[in-house]
Amino acid sequence: MAVALDEKEYFYGHKGCAGCGGSLAVRLALKTLGENTFVVVPAGCMSAVGFVYPQLCFGVNALISPFASTGAMLSGVAVAAKALGFDDVNVVGFAGDGGTADIGLQALSGAIDRDDNIIYICYDNEAYMNTGIQQSSLTPYGTKTTTSPAGEHIHGSQNVKKDMFDIIAAHKIKYAATASIGNIPDYIRKVEKASKVKGAAYIHVAAPCPTGWGIASSDTIAIAREAIECGLWYLAEYENDEYTLNKPVKNFSSIEMYLKKQARFKHLTDEDIQTITQLRDRKWEELERRINRG
Repeated sequence: MAVALDEKEYFYGHKGCAGCGGSLAVRLALKTLGENTFVVVPAGCMSAVGFVYPQLCFGVNALISPFASTGAMLSGVAVAAKALGFDDVNVVGFAGDGGTADIGLQALSGAIDRDDNIIYICYDNEAYMNTGIQQSSLTPYGTKTTTSPAGEHIHGSQNVKKDMFDIIAAHKIKYAATASIGNIPDYIRKVEKASKVKGAAYIHVAAPCPTGWGIASSDTIAIAREAIECGLWYLAEYENDEYTLNKPVKNFSSIEMYLKKQARFKHLTDEDIQTITQLRDRKWEELERRINRG
């Protein structure tokens, strides 16, 4: 069933780069959740582009948290809303990959452990984009960043992307999902579903950054869709201790074509691409085993 979006705009007039995937993820989520929403964002892209006085672009109540404290402040807002008798409200946080998987992980873990009535959305652009494109723990293998340069001997990041979806599911959270702005109806459906959860919900949405990825601003959605099609991003849900793949991929498109469209991967060798392909295949085998167990 299609979700009816609010006609009003609640994230409008921001100062983000053209084609910003993160801003699109925020805009769509708020149009899904509506005006009875409280927002928390940490230091990062969305706070940098959304709170430039006097062009404050949030049309709902929003505040900036310390970088490490998004989960904790969401908990505080949720408890305050309950104490004030605000029953029909959404309390949602938007944090990037660094603010989620690195700096904010402890506070997020605590909020989920307490099962606070919050929605946490990580917009994953796969590096610390706001401060100059530095590597995060969600930066994929081989990516060129300012802290993982592509040299003669080391071709970009040597780390494997941290699996936040599995980490969050390991908390036995009520609802968790991966999403992508490359599949907007799926993302909207999952935000709507998260809003109905009585307790903690988490969505991890792929949100390409044209500046950091080295793509045209008009290609943001297309490159996100291609990541799904080549198997480097998957759409899944976790609830009731079970995993569901929303879009099983039988025949992957070319990983090399996806990678070579992005400046951050231009340096990769055939051997590097083979390694990335093996990592993808291993991940999908792991997903299938988990789902079959369920």
